[in-house]
Amino acid sequence: MDTTIIITIFSLIVLLFSVIAHELAHGYVAYSLGDPTAKYAGRLTLNPLKHIDAFGSIILPLFLFFSYQISHVAGPLFGWAKPVPINPYNFTDKKYGEIKVSIAGPGSNILLAIVFGLFLRFIPNSLVQYNQGIIVILAAIIVEINIWLAIFNLLPIPPLDGSWILFSFLPASMQNIENFLRQYGIAILIFLILFGGYFWSYIISLIFHLITGPYIPLPL
Repeated sequence: MDTTIIITIFSLIVLLFSVIAHELAHGYVAYSLGDPTAKYAGRLTLNPLKHIDAFGSIILPLFLFFSYQISHVAGPLFGWAKPVPINPYNFTDKKYGEIKVSIAGPGSNILLAIVFGLFLRFIPNSLVQYNQGIIVILAAIIVEINIWLAIFNLLPIPPLDGSWILFSFLPASMQNIENFLRQYGIAILIFLILFGGYFWSYIISLIFHLITGPYIPLPL
């Protein structure tokens, strides 16, 4: 099978399971705080059929990938799984429960990026040569996609996780900021996705090489 096809398929699989890991992290932290909603909904599972969102998990990633191929413009793959149902009224930690659950999703992606990034940093040269570099490319894809998911979801814009963190700390006197973001959040996100290419590339590259070292090239 052609290497490009392998990388394409692998990238889409990595994206799917990375967004699933993201949602599972939300669900498990909520469960640890006393909320069984995700468990009762059958969402605390790695079965992708329980998490796939037709548009966010399949259509959008494929559209982005082929758009990049046709336009010859590099860009990050993006997508999401169905949000895990959570009821904050069940949390034992009423003060910081929502913040903990919000951080858990991006935190899972950061953890994946660090684990595979450190693997790349310390991988023996003999292993790289034996696999003709393909193992480096595949691990780098995992790192890059998870960095992107973590950074994007930490943006303080609804409905992303970062907005829940921001709103938890905003004083009542700044309610107008929350209202503005809730009203125009989707439009801001669309703008950032469509026109933030160079910004995202710079940030992702900076964090990628901070974890993996300066000699591993970005794969996507």
